[in-house]
Amino acid sequence: MNASSETRRNRWQEIQISPARFAEIVSRYRAMKVAIIGDFCLDRYFEIDPARQEISIETGLAVHNIVNVRCQPGAAGTILNNLVALGIGRIVPVGICGDDGEGFELRRSLQARAGTDISFFQTSPLRRTFTYTKPLVIEPNKAPVELNRLDIKNWSTTPEQLQDQVSASLRAIAGEVDAIILLDQVDIAETGVITRRVLETVREVAAAHPNLLIIADSRRGLKNYPKICLKMNRAELAAMTGANPKTDEEVKTLAAKLANEHGKAVFITLAERGIVGAAPGASAVHQTALPLRGEIDIVGAGDSVTANLTAALAAGATIAEAVAFAIVSSSIVIHQLGTTGAASPTQIEALMKETALWSAE
Repeated sequence: MNASSETRRNRWQEIQISPARFAEIVSRYRAMKVAIIGDFCLDRYFEIDPARQEISIETGLAVHNIVNVRCQPGAAGTILNNLVALGIGRIVPVGICGDDGEGFELRRSLQARAGTDISFFQTSPLRRTFTYTKPLVIEPNKAPVELNRLDIKNWSTTPEQLQDQVSASLRAIAGEVDAIILLDQVDIAETGVITRRVLETVREVAAAHPNLLIIADSRRGLKNYPKICLKMNRAELAAMTGANPKTDEEVKTLAAKLANEHGKAVFITLAERGIVGAAPGASAVHQTALPLRGEIDIVGAGDSVTANLTAALAAGATIAEAVAFAIVSSSIVIHQLGTTGAASPTQIEALMKETALWSAE
């Protein structure tokens, strides 16, 4: 082994996954049932052909002609897409959409995903369907260029009756699933699915099912969340703990301390610096991201991490092994341009074999 190979292997020395171990973990996915509770949105892509640009007679402004429309589940739906790609046997989305055209498209997109059961997915005239509309300029032999996004959001508090229905769904499925993922995607508190009322139900469920894997991610931070697994970025870690870790070692130390105090595993995403994972009573592990292999689009990388951490842990992986799956899957996803991507076990295995994570033994 040459010096550069030795350095590369030392960087990954906390994890070695053999072919047998990889197969053992992913072989359990088909029998698993995972619930996702949170903010599902419609990702709607408008593909624009610049060669067909016109000038509006009425306004004199440029007209962007859309030649194709693609719709897929986004936000919590992106986690769902990744679970589908992993081959999870049954996936139960728990969320809310509006009684509108976007809601119709979202439900249809969810139903089209293999193994997805939308029995607990509500349609209500009291909400608009959360929608990200993404205009993409598509030119031959060029990466897609995204123009200003057009969003549809809810700006008022989620009605209590809808919150109660979400809570009832959570209680109904808690004893039936192998894992629950919580995703809070909204910017304004109490306007989405994960409200204070719903979190109280999560607290009850976690207490009643102490061995059930529940993992949460929130763009507004995870302070005051129940005793469940937490996934956050460096800034959210700093906001939650009041500390300001500047080095990877400081992040590891702080993550280990938080895991011990919280009583559950925590995961810290560090962009190109990778992921730190820590469980109570154990040293934290840190794996850096894989090198870039071309142009990237980071949209959806965090959701891929969440899906792979959850699937691997529910299948019996260690913290370090789950981090390895998440690192490799996110590397695959960021190299998928013009879409919010996902990674299959076949893709993960192929790329993992190119890293020092893979052990031939």
